[in-house]
Amino acid sequence: MANETTSKRGRKAKAEKPAEKVDFKTQLWNAADAMRGNLDAAVYKHVLLGLIFLKYISEKFEERYEEITKEYEEDGEEAVRASQEDPDEYIAENIFWVPEEARWQKIASAASSSDIGLVIDRAMRAIEAVPENVKLKGILPKNYASPEIDQRMLGKVVDLFSNIDLSSERQNDLLGEAYMYCLKNFATAEGKNAGAFYTPICIVRTLVNILEPFNGRVADPCCGSGGMFVQSVDFIEKHRGNRKNITVLGQESNPVTWKMAVMNMAIHGIESDLGDGPANTFFNDKHARERVDFYLANPPFNQKGWRGTELEDDPRWDYGIPSDSNANFAWMQHMIHHLSQKGRIGMVLANGSLSSTQNNEGDIRQKIIEADLVEGIVALPDRLFTSTGIPCSLWFLNKAKDRPKTTLFVDARNMGTMVNRALRELTNEDIEQLATVFKEYRAGTLECKKGFTAIATIDDIKKQGYVLTPGRYVGIEEQEEDGEPFSDKLKRLTLELNNLFLQSQLLEQKISENLASIESE
Repeated sequence: MANETTSKRGRKAKAEKPAEKVDFKTQLWNAADAMRGNLDAAVYKHVLLGLIFLKYISEKFEERYEEITKEYEEDGEEAVRASQEDPDEYIAENIFWVPEEARWQKIASAASSSDIGLVIDRAMRAIEAVPENVKLKGILPKNYASPEIDQRMLGKVVDLFSNIDLSSERQNDLLGEAYMYCLKNFATAEGKNAGAFYTPICIVRTLVNILEPFNGRVADPCCGSGGMFVQSVDFIEKHRGNRKNITVLGQESNPVTWKMAVMNMAIHGIESDLGDGPANTFFNDKHARERVDFYLANPPFNQKGWRGTELEDDPRWDYGIPSDSNANFAWMQHMIHHLSQKGRIGMVLANGSLSSTQNNEGDIRQKIIEADLVEGIVALPDRLFTSTGIPCSLWFLNKAKDRPKTTLFVDARNMGTMVNRALRELTNEDIEQLATVFKEYRAGTLECKKGFTAIATIDDIKKQGYVLTPGRYVGIEEQEEDGEPFSDKLKRLTLELNNLFLQSQLLEQKISENLASIESE
C-alpha cells in the first residue's frame, strides 16, 4: 500500500515522516512557549532561534567529523584524530568549527541539569571565540541562564532537539523549516513590530515566482531576517536549478534583526554577503559598486524621518529627490540605480505609492513610468500582514521588458484564504495563477479578464494622470445574467426593500415599548 513502509524485520508500518515533520515544529513551539516565562516575544525569539542555530551547526560539524574519519582511516588513528580536530578541515567545507565544550553531545548530557542555561551560554561564547568563526562574533544569544527562563523547560527543549528521529540530511532541512516556522509565530505574537524582521511567506513566494531569480545577483537592501533569500533558494531547487548560480547580497540596519539574518543564512546553507555588520542602506551602502540582477524587497511602509534632506545631492535620485516624510521612492530609486542592464525588481509598497502626488512623489512616479520601467502592478488583498493593516501592492520593475511601453495590472484583492479571523494567506494556487499571468503577459498570450487583469500602454497611464491603481484599468468584473427581466427584478427588489422598512419600524416600536416599561418599574 502507498501509505506503508517495510521495516528491517519485514513488518509493515505506516509511513510517519510527514507527521513527524509537522509534529516536531508544533512540539518545539509549544515547549518553547512554556519555557518563555515572563519574557516578551521580542526578546525571547532570540533564545529559541539561537538554540535552533546551535543544534544546526553542531549537526553539520558532526557530519563532517564522520566524513573525516572515513577519509583518513587508512592513514591510522593518529592521522584521523589530528584531522578531526583541524579547523581547516571544516572551514574548507563552509562549516563552522565547534569546540568540544559546545558540541551538542555536551549540551544534551546537561539537559536535566539546573545549570543547562549556563552550559548553553558557555557553548555560545566558545563558538564565538574561535578565530575561524569570525562571522559569528557577537551574533549568538547568551542569556540562557537568565532567571526569567524556566531551566526545566529549557532542558525539555534540548531533549526534543536530541530526539529528532530523521536522517541527518532531513534533520538539517527540518531545522531550517523550524527556524522559519518560529519566525512566523513570533511575527504573529509581536504584531505591528514584526514587520522589521518578517514578511509573510506567501508574499515572498509570489515575488520570487514572478521574478524567477535563477542566475545572477539577488539582493535585498532591507533584508530583515533574510526570508527573501530563503525562498529564492527554495524556488531554484524546486525547479531543479543550482543555488550556486546566484550571489546573495543583503543589508539590514537593525542590529538584532541583522544577527537573525546571519543565523538564518547559515542554517539554510546559503552563502551570502550581508556586510560586516548592520548599516543604514541610504547612508552606508554596503554594496555600492554592485549591479544587481534581481531585487526582492519589503521596505518599511511610508517610512518617515529617514533623514532624506541630508542626501539631496545623492546620485541615486535619478528620477527626483524623495521626500523626507516618506521613503517609498527612495527605496525604489536606490534599487533602480543598482540594477544591471537586464535587472528586475519585485517589491512591496503601501498603496499610497500608486497614486500619491504629495512631496514630489507624483513627479517621480511619472518619470519612472515614462522611462518604461514599470512591468506590472498587483493589488494585494487585505489582512496578509500581522504587522500592519495598511493596504499594499506589489511593484515589478524591469530594465529589459518583454513587452516595451506596456504595463500589466492585476487586481488580486479577492484572492487568498482566511487562516483565522484576522489573517489571510495567498494559497499555492493563487501564487501559481499570478505567476502564470505574468508568464503569459511576457509571452504575449495573456487573455485579459475584466475585473482581474489589464494591459495598459504608457499613453493609457498618462490619461489616468500616471496613477497606477489596478482598479482603474481592470474595471469591474462582469456579472452573469440571471435571466430575470429588469422590470420584474425592480418590482421584486422594491417589495423586499419595503418589507425591510416595515420590519425596521416594528422593531423601533418594540424597543420604545420595552424602554417605556423599564422606566415605569
